[in-house]
Amino acid sequence: MGCTRSKLSPMNVKRKKHIFNLVGAVIVIVWLVMMGLLIKKINFNYDADKVDLIGEKRSPVTVAEREWMEIFLKGKKVGYSVNQFSPLEGNYLIQEEIFLKLNLMGQASSIYTVSRSVVDHAFLLKTFRFRMTSGLVTYQISGRVKKNRMILEIGERAARRKEIIKLSAPPILGSGMARFFKGRKLEVGRSFRFPLFDPSTMTQKEAAFKVMSEGSIIIKRMKHKAFRLETELWGQPMTIWLDEKGTVLKEQGFMGFTLVKSSAANAPLDIEGGGEEDFYGLAAINVKGKLKDAGRLTYLKLKVEGLVETGFDTEIMAKGRQTFGSGMIEIVREKMPSKPAYDLPYSEGSGSMKEFLRPGLNIESDDSAVVERARKITGEVKRPVIVARRLMAWVYKNVKKRPVVTVPSALEVLRTKVGDCNEHAVLLTALLRAAGIPARLCVGIVYSRGSFFYHAWTESYVGEWISMDATVNQMPADVTHIKLVQGGLDRQVEIIGLIGKLRLKVIDYKYD
Repeated sequence: MGCTRSKLSPMNVKRKKHIFNLVGAVIVIVWLVMMGLLIKKINFNYDADKVDLIGEKRSPVTVAEREWMEIFLKGKKVGYSVNQFSPLEGNYLIQEEIFLKLNLMGQASSIYTVSRSVVDHAFLLKTFRFRMTSGLVTYQISGRVKKNRMILEIGERAARRKEIIKLSAPPILGSGMARFFKGRKLEVGRSFRFPLFDPSTMTQKEAAFKVMSEGSIIIKRMKHKAFRLETELWGQPMTIWLDEKGTVLKEQGFMGFTLVKSSAANAPLDIEGGGEEDFYGLAAINVKGKLKDAGRLTYLKLKVEGLVETGFDTEIMAKGRQTFGSGMIEIVREKMPSKPAYDLPYSEGSGSMKEFLRPGLNIESDDSAVVERARKITGEVKRPVIVARRLMAWVYKNVKKRPVVTVPSALEVLRTKVGDCNEHAVLLTALLRAAGIPARLCVGIVYSRGSFFYHAWTESYVGEWISMDATVNQMPADVTHIKLVQGGLDRQVEIIGLIGKLRLKVIDYKYD
């Protein structure tokens, strides 16, 4: 290993605590997306022929129906859901509420979501409204389908923003999936495919479920005849058991999450909140070999295993300060530019940096509150490195480090000044862009307490692309920050396929 290993200083101990307390928030969001507690977004691997479900006849629903599910993590009850389905003026109204209580870094954190959607008799979406609350933070989005477009409104009151996206086909919302299978013919070998819309990432995907077997299942000590359906979500298996009528009896996903059919009397009772099992710890990546004083590392070489079978796109892993090949990744800490590369705001004739300067989904860099805050922090300084450091230091100092389970928004973080790695990264990215510095979000892994954890940070262009981590006030970030994907939540979900599969081994490292 070849290098002197110094003892941990109090500053590095504090850094480790902060990193550990912030990693993994994206995993919570992705799990909510996957299990249907937020909005489902599903990829598929089946080659079966498509089934024309739009024309399939079904008995109309004439009275309101309500179904309850209990949510378990590693056998401990952590929440419940209730889904109500009722006729509404020739359409259907679907209302879903979710309560989830997780142990995040030793404290019980509650997440509450409520969604309301109107769909037609083919379950195709017409309008929806979604709200998610976690502690002080709230995320709200609503939308309506108009021909081949989805018209969205994100946020609340004065902070509300409008977005329009194109649709390839009329979509189905995840909260309607529990009713989608009711009244449909279930038989072994049959596949169901349909489009799903995910408002958290504003993307549309096609879902595929295949009926794998017919048998029985025990729910609450009662035996039920059931059909077992399987799908694959971002490289992770998911199984659903349906009764003969198409009612969901059980859902089983990755990381030990399970949903089980229940009743209004039992579903809200005896919620343990994850017990002693820390949710973030479930996504930890063990590594052979230890790293001390990681903040001082200038070079790191790791052996990476488990990527081939996942089909994960490794292109980003071989760019910038990282090189990747033959199962080995090497990271070299960047050197800061010695001279100012440009005066703010950044301008370029070719326009290759435009996407990193303009506002994006939940990166409201053009909002007056964000612009004004950036101006107050930076003053009249025109040198990008100085401005970037000032913005990062302000976010580090003013945003309280606390686990928050919601879709991160720069405006919301600026208002609440609370959040974990995603909140820090989103706000810093928005402030950098508001100040005229190209910036982008990064998601990957970072080393803490003997393992690697999933984490988010920022990169800014100050003549060179330089990594910045506002959660620990590092610019450049230490070399244990290994970038896997680049972009917002729509890209961040790609790391799901790595959970439980990625394996690492320390090969070499160097200090200053």
